[in-house]
Amino acid sequence: MDMKRYFHHLWFGFLVACFSTYAESAPLAVTVSILPQKYFVERVGGEYVQVSVLVGPGQSPETFEPLPRQMAALSDSALFYRIGVPFEEAWIDGLRSAYPGLVFLDARHGITLREMEPAGGHHHDYDHHHASGQTDPHIWLDPANVRIMIDHLRDQLIALDPQHAAAYQENHNRFTDELKQLERSIQQQLSTLKSRKFMVFHPSWGYFADAFNLQQMPIESEGKEPGARTLMRLIEQARQEGIKVIFVQQQFSSGQANSLARAIEGRLAPLDPLAESYLENLHKVADAISGAKP
Repeated sequence: MDMKRYFHHLWFGFLVACFSTYAESAPLAVTVSILPQKYFVERVGGEYVQVSVLVGPGQSPETFEPLPRQMAALSDSALFYRIGVPFEEAWIDGLRSAYPGLVFLDARHGITLREMEPAGGHHHDYDHHHASGQTDPHIWLDPANVRIMIDHLRDQLIALDPQHAAAYQENHNRFTDELKQLERSIQQQLSTLKSRKFMVFHPSWGYFADAFNLQQMPIESEGKEPGARTLMRLIEQARQEGIKVIFVQQQFSSGQANSLARAIEGRLAPLDPLAESYLENLHKVADAISGAKP
């Protein structure tokens, strides 16, 4: 073999080795709908996953529409981790058709879903037609639900990337322990509340309320603000309960919440159900609710 052919074979072998090394070390590409899911996938997947999020900070999954570049990026993903937020329903069939090789994992698997509360606490309180029975998509706001979610997530990551199964299992176990500790801490913190009710603009916190024996009192429901009768009932309920804080989130207008806060001589306080730093955020939520009562 002459030197030219020798170096050609040597260079080809080098490229094959480099490609093989890259293929083995390249992280598993995962696309998720919302930021809390990114946190969950990264906690279980660790260094072996690379996560893309569709709904960014400040955006609402109620009204979100994926950009063309986000749709195109799905072609590089091995897994789409959906969670049941509203925009998914309009796009999910198209995604399945466009990306037949993409694996879909539904975070709702194994979780008991609840209905969204209407404004004022009664389905007939609206001054206009109101359709009841909308499923509450905010499943991640109960840590017990997240423990179920990451069980299935671990299994799916192992199925797609079995060579890192031990790491996924170890990360899963560590995160599960932290979620259990979070539950115990919040239970203890909220155990002495005299009133178990809190007022929110959008009914995002039903699963959290159910988990910790609380009751949310929403101002709007299904994207509809209440009419005059419902608003008067909310004002009366807030006064009876001694509520002086109304929790709002940046994804929704707070105009009507401001009006209600003035009527009860209260104030608005931000809570973000879509914050990425999950453990820290739920501790903040518990702090806010425990400090919101006189």
